[in-house]
Order: sequence, then structure tokens, then C-alpha cells
Amino acid sequence: MIAGRSAGRRRHPAGRCAALAGIGLLASAMPALAHGVAGGDAQFLETAQGVQFWPYLYLGAKHMFTGYDHLLFLLGVIFFLYRLRDVAIYVTMFSIGHSVTLLLGVLGGLRLDAHIVDAIIGFSVIYKAFDNLGGFRRLFGHSPDQKAAVLVFGLIHGFGLATKLQDLSLSPEGLVPNMIAFNIGVEVGQLAALAFILTALQLWRTTPSFTRQAALINVLIMAAGVALVEMQLVGYWSGA
Repeated sequence: MIAGRSAGRRRHPAGRCAALAGIGLLASAMPALAHGVAGGDAQFLETAQGVQFWPYLYLGAKHMFTGYDHLLFLLGVIFFLYRLRDVAIYVTMFSIGHSVTLLLGVLGGLRLDAHIVDAIIGFSVIYKAFDNLGGFRRLFGHSPDQKAAVLVFGLIHGFGLATKLQDLSLSPEGLVPNMIAFNIGVEVGQLAALAFILTALQLWRTTPSFTRQAALINVLIMAAGVALVEMQLVGYWSGA
């Protein structure tokens, strides 16, 4: 039996390494990736006039692909989803949520404190990892409605995207089509990141280590969420 298990481990060394490396990179990306709009991008957005569909689409994709807090939440959401249909349903709920509030925030002028919004986004990461660990079932005997939770947190994540754009002086000329392009770009970036995460997860699931280490990864995701909340609350109280 030991030899058989060892052989099973040897059959997927590349898959295991790729999966763990990918998930580890995502979970450790917080200090390396800028959640806000980069200086050069911000300068372009503030000086651009009229409809700039493709640049806004690109920047939306870039913002989501490098948005570590959004990606950590998505990782938690799909961590134990094995059917593509389920992945599509949950990701669609998330997309509906953040699309509504992104457009409402920028086009409707609804403003929320960026630190508070980002702290709640960090809490969403904690929430999903805690649910993946079975915490709600142990405490309350059942898990909350996860589709509803993903939709609600999607609304918060959308405000997180909106607050970054609200800090900039965007030209009102062409703002509506530009925001639509930005939102489409967000979806493109989300799909690209999701493809990478799903591939890494699927490779990892073919190895015996997934069952052994899934809980550890979710603990690390939860710890990352705690760090996000702490960072934003410190920023809020310090006025940074």
C-alpha cells in the first residue's frame, strides 16, 4: 500500500508543484501587487478625453488581474467547486454584484470610504475561507446561502473598484462608454485569472496532497484576509 501511494504521488509531481506554486503566489501577492491605479495609468485616465474604449478595457482587465483581494475571494469561492456549471453560477453572481456597484459608484456618484470598503472586502476573504473550513456548520449547524453571500460581497467588491476611480478626475466626456469598457475589461481580467486559478486547482486535485493540505491553504487565505482588514483599518484610523 505504501508503495502504491508513493507511485501515485510520483505520477503527478509537475501538477502538484504547479498548483501549489500558483496558489502560493496568489496568497503571498499582497505586498507585491498594487490594488490602486498605478501612477502611469492614473495619469492617462485623468488626461484622456472622449471615448477611449480599448484603453479603458485594458485598464479594467489589468486592475482585476492584479487585484489580489478580489482574486483571493474568488479562490475561496471556487476552491471546492468541481463542476464548471457551479463555477459559472457563482462567478456570474459575483460579476453581477461588482458590475452594478462599479457603475453605480462612478456614474451615479455614490461614494463610500475606501478604507471601510476594502476592510469589508478583506472580511469577505475571511468569510469564504472560514466557510470552506466548515466553521459555520460547526458553530450554527448549517452554512449560510453561499450564492446570496457571493452576490452581496460582489456588490462590496464593486464599490472597491469604484473608489479607486472616484479618486481620479475623470473627464465626463465619454464617461459612460468608458466605464462600460472598463467593466468589460474587469470581466476579461477576471476570466483570465480564473482560468489560471482553476487550472492550478485542477492539477492539485489530482494529487493526494489536496485532501491533506486544503485546510492549510484556507487557513492561509483567512490569514491574508485578516491582514487586509488590519491594513485598511489602520489606514482608516490614521487617516492615510
